[in-house]
Amino acid sequence: MNKIKLPFLAEHLPVAWRSTILGQAAGANIKVLRMDAAAYPSEVHDFDEALLVISGVMKLEVAGAVLSVEAGEMVIVPAGQAHAVARGSHGSLVIVDR
Repeated sequence: MNKIKLPFLAEHLPVAWRSTILGQAAGANIKVLRMDAAAYPSEVHDFDEALLVISGVMKLEVAGAVLSVEAGEMVIVPAGQAHAVARGSHGSLVIVDR
């Protein structure tokens, strides 16, 4: 069992918006990524996706509205819900999905 320093790991990822799988728990992937100020295009999944902001802020676009998710906050995007990330997001993000 090893401890993982999430903000440090995310800050040192070579490419923004490309997640790295850290492991699995209860069948779900645990991922980390580094956000930059660029927007991330809309996507839809056939599974629920948990988005936990570790540092910074994520500006999540859902149904034409922008929700600002700050460090220490999490949202769960339901399966089938289109979502994107607006410009100006930054920091590190943990994603739990399958």
